[in-house]
Amino acid sequence: MRKFVFFGGKGGVGKTTVSSAYGLKCARAGVSTLVVSTDPAHSVSDVFDQDFGDEPSSVADESHLDAMEIDPEREVERHLMETKRALSDQVSAGIVNEIDRQIEMAHQTPGAYEAALFDRFVDVMRESDEYDRVVFDTSPTGSTLRLLSLPSFLEGWIDRLHHKRERSIKLFERAAIGNNEPRRLLDGDPILARLQARKETFEFAGEVLHKQAAFFLVLNPDELSIRETERAIGSLEEYGLAVEGLVVNRLTPEPDDDETGRGARYLRDRCATERSRLKHIREDLAPPVCATIETRVEEIKGEFVEEVAAELDIEVAVAQRV
Repeated sequence: MRKFVFFGGKGGVGKTTVSSAYGLKCARAGVSTLVVSTDPAHSVSDVFDQDFGDEPSSVADESHLDAMEIDPEREVERHLMETKRALSDQVSAGIVNEIDRQIEMAHQTPGAYEAALFDRFVDVMRESDEYDRVVFDTSPTGSTLRLLSLPSFLEGWIDRLHHKRERSIKLFERAAIGNNEPRRLLDGDPILARLQARKETFEFAGEVLHKQAAFFLVLNPDELSIRETERAIGSLEEYGLAVEGLVVNRLTPEPDDDETGRGARYLRDRCATERSRLKHIREDLAPPVCATIETRVEEIKGEFVEEVAAELDIEVAVAQRV
């Protein structure tokens, strides 16, 4: 298995449960593992019954397992402030307020959330040398796909911005008269340096996602979840990211044979419907089903996490990097 493992899916299907259980499975096998949650509900803390913050901290009684929770709203705010500082250093004092206003408006548009979260993802991947496995409990499918599409989408955009910036500097040089004007050289130009740094970030992320990452999708046995999963598989394939497997969560337990009441009849009908949908998932969706997990009466935490971990037929051994 590759170093970075992503569990995606529609909101509410149980990504946090599955990613936490897989992290525990890896840790119990002796693999140094970090579970990273980007869920605003901060469910990883609920699963392990322990508070986690923005930096990795040890999961109690698990020697090989750490966890952290990324706060998306805080990341957007941090991203906003960093962008303001970077641009304010490059413009005249007279237009700083207008620049700030434009940046604040930009951070309220679709995509700002994903851009900020993307940067944090990259930071985690770059700073993960001490771990053999990093498990991401990703955001709901739509946001995740927009996030993962950023490297291929923005690399070309950064190249074009870099080219335009070079041309503007050359034109400035030609317009300068003798030594009476300050000269701006390509070497050391702060805006070019920032653009180049962003380009390298996107290139790093693209390479990691394609060469060191594995993707799994979690779904429930209902039509909406199945359709969302089918779309997610196709969208990931468009970006050259194959789904390694599917985890079907929240299957209804079968009633005992001697149960004949109204509740038992309802459960049998529901189970029959779910078996039909599970058959469709196995036969018509390309990725293999690597786990079918029944609904528990109580929330998944403690020993229930261990039970779910045991049901995941997902490799834990660390792949040797070439």
